[in-house]
This record gives sequence, structure tokens and C-alpha cells, in this order.
Amino acid sequence: MEQERSRVIQEFVPGKQVTLAHVIANPDPMLYTKLGINEAGAIGILTLTPTETAIIAADIATKAAGVELGFLDRFTGSLIVVGDVSAVEMAVEAVNQVLSEKLRFTPALVTKS
Repeated sequence: MEQERSRVIQEFVPGKQVTLAHVIANPDPMLYTKLGINEAGAIGILTLTPTETAIIAADIATKAAGVELGFLDRFTGSLIVVGDVSAVEMAVEAVNQVLSEKLRFTPALVTKS
């Protein structure tokens, strides 16, 4: 008896959105080692679509607060910023706000752990 096969086609249709906006306050030092970034007081993680928005977000973050770029990938939309807790929080919130208000992105809830 022949089984019927189904075919699934997935499409990536990016909207203009901040998918993830999270601050890790006082992370375990091993996390910095695994990520290959310099140790600081906090890590801010953003995921954005379209993916090239990570470049704009990096510019906003570094102008908004005293943070350094830990990682930026324009092909996946990932951005990691590092610095002291208050600076990272300020940078992540600034990215969310500017993208939302000026570029009409759908913002994400800024979370913290």
C-alpha cells in the first residue's frame, strides 16, 4: 500500500519587528567565554527582522549609552551589546523605542534576567 506524502514549503517573510529584547544582568563569566566576548556587567540581546536592521540597531545602541558591541550579524539579525547593567538596559530600550517610533517597527517587550 502506497503512503501519501505531504510536502511542506516554508517561507521566511520578515516583518519589521524587534523579535527579542533581553538584558542579562550579571551573567556567569563562563557565558562570556562561550560567546567569545569581553566580560562586562551585563549582556543585551536583540533579534531583529529584517536582518539588516541589526546594523541600525547597533548604531542606535552605541549612541544611546556607553555600551560596546559584542556581536553583530546582519544575516541573522542578531545583536549583542555589553556594558554595565544600566547602560545595557538603556541601549536595548533605545533601540526598541527608535525602531518603533521612527521606523514603525513592532517593538518587543524588554525582558531581564
